Amino acid sequence: MKQTYTPKERNMYLIGLAGQNMIYNIIAVAMTYYFQSVIFIPTVAIGVMMAAARVWDAINDPMMGTLVDRTRTKWGKCRPYLIFMPGIIFVTTVLTFINGRYDVNGSTASKVLIIGWAAFSYILWGMSYTVGDIPIWGITALMTNDENDRNKLLSLARIVAGLGGGVVLLTVLNFSQDLGNKLGDKWGDFSKGMQWGFILVALGLGFIATALFQCAAYAKERVKQPSDEHKGFGDSLKIMWDCMPFRRILISGIIKAPMQIITIVAMTLLSYYYGDNGSQNYFIYLIVIGGGVFGGMIVAMAFVPKLCEKFEKKTLYNVLTAASSIPFALLFIFYLIAGTELYKPVWVVFLTIMFLLAGGALGATNVLQSVMIADCIDYDEDRTGYRPDGVLFSGQSFITKLGAGISSLIQSAIFAAVGFSDRNVELTNQFLAEQHKISGAINVFATSGVVKFGGAVLDFPAYRLGMFLLISIPAAVSCVVSILPMLKYELTNEKSAEILDRLNARRALDAEKEAEQPEQTEE
Repeated sequence: MKQTYTPKERNMYLIGLAGQNMIYNIIAVAMTYYFQSVIFIPTVAIGVMMAAARVWDAINDPMMGTLVDRTRTKWGKCRPYLIFMPGIIFVTTVLTFINGRYDVNGSTASKVLIIGWAAFSYILWGMSYTVGDIPIWGITALMTNDENDRNKLLSLARIVAGLGGGVVLLTVLNFSQDLGNKLGDKWGDFSKGMQWGFILVALGLGFIATALFQCAAYAKERVKQPSDEHKGFGDSLKIMWDCMPFRRILISGIIKAPMQIITIVAMTLLSYYYGDNGSQNYFIYLIVIGGGVFGGMIVAMAFVPKLCEKFEKKTLYNVLTAASSIPFALLFIFYLIAGTELYKPVWVVFLTIMFLLAGGALGATNVLQSVMIADCIDYDEDRTGYRPDGVLFSGQSFITKLGAGISSLIQSAIFAAVGFSDRNVELTNQFLAEQHKISGAINVFATSGVVKFGGAVLDFPAYRLGMFLLISIPAAVSCVVSILPMLKYELTNEKSAEILDRLNARRALDAEKEAEQPEQTEE
């Protein structure tokens, strides 16, 4: 018997997911830029800090997945966390922006406190976010027992998640810099104004996102748990590793981690190369180039359910992942050809097309990843009698956050190598602001050579090289390598359908037995 969500439940869930992804992208899109270019923490420290947070997530995510699978309440096992966590996540999101500014000439104690608080608040945010992230994805496998409805929901979920991220991409840096410039002019302190611009925008966007996030709690859980058995943390790790199809998805996702660099470096690239760090209006570039990424993602996501009906999910995943290496590689080739002229319209068109193709492949494979994880949950329930929604969807959260950590390490290594770190970033900001005010020059970052300023040497060609290298080559290489674990992925479309039919037959039989139980008791 088909049991599935109502249109209202689906819509409320999707609104909640949009809000949740807005919160995530406030951190994912803005945090690295904020640490590096607003409070000037050294790039090496940023990379180590974020990598350490991701190592902790390697433990924290399965722990949270275990907790979700052990939860039994009148609301279900995922829904309680959607009711109570959004407000807590909002508080930890704002706390990550509350910090001092790093000064290379400051005391050792102040440096340690600034880096220490950045690390602590970032890890605290990651822990609280996980408590909401695993249930909001895990509940998709509990809202319906129909595979087509589930695939449609996951496709819509990925689209809406992308839209939520897109809203933040288009607003957080632009609003923060505009507000920061106004506050800096008022206070006579550019750096202080910029920091408060980010704090206030994070506060405002975070409040709106949290209100939307709360709507996800309206979703209902309809798939009955096959067992009241409670698994421990060690058991959960064993479940993740013993499920071979899931293991392949996990390894592939980790290898593909450098694809996330583009989201981490995007704000830095757009702000500096196209906007001289807020000295000129780069919003049109943000809309065109950023729109290419998100437009490609959203269109591709919408087609995934139909594609899954005609092609094997494994084939789609591998072909699209491998194909996405081409536009990523071309981004760097375009930089080598055009160099200081990539802000000109003809090159912006080429870049937008590449971002469109790369975004499409990324969006489609993200949906396929979620759909295949849901198939793995059914596979494990059929194989063991235990349904690990929380544990296996914690793997999706783990892939995303570990990918961000690996990407941050790569970014910090490249930026440290080219000298775009702490004091040099602060001096770059001052140089760009002065050039804009004194001469009204535009595209200063994109066209400047090596400059001596403030007692330091600012190597703009090296900075540009680092940025364009980061958004292209690591992702291109990882896309090709990441398909290797998936070549022998076991769950064909036909096998997944057979498993779900078997599970639904068992659930129907169990429901019949439960219905008969009172009569048997009376006899």
